[in-house]
Amino acid sequence: MSYVTNAAPSRLVADTDNAYLAALTLRISMGVMFLAHAWLKIAVFTPAGTAGYFESLGLPGPLAYLVIVAELAGGMALILGMWTRAVSLALMPILLGTIYTPHGAAGFFFSNEGGGWEFPAFWAIALVVQALLGDGAFALRRPRG
Repeated sequence: MSYVTNAAPSRLVADTDNAYLAALTLRISMGVMFLAHAWLKIAVFTPAGTAGYFESLGLPGPLAYLVIVAELAGGMALILGMWTRAVSLALMPILLGTIYTPHGAAGFFFSNEGGGWEFPAFWAIALVVQALLGDGAFALRRPRG
């Protein structure tokens, strides 16, 4: 990120000329990732298999169906740029839940057996950044005002 100085030389201001493109890039990439993870649960593990896996972790099986729907709807909303801030925050519990179980016990690095919590933590932080940035370019739902 480049910085430009304003009238007060001791104060730095972030260059925001391309922030709308940064928000777009982040929004699309996270939307695609959520769709890919939902598709994995549907096509590879199957919804029933995913529910069984959730139960093996001590979570309620029906929660798996809610997660699949949230990942599908949230991923599409992010790609389309609809309610980006709210959707980003609404998807946070999914990532935080994966840090708690199953990835938390596997350690920090995602390359550890069982996958660590490094990637879900980074993804959760990216959701916060997206919520702060907003829709970005080419969003279907433009902010009011």
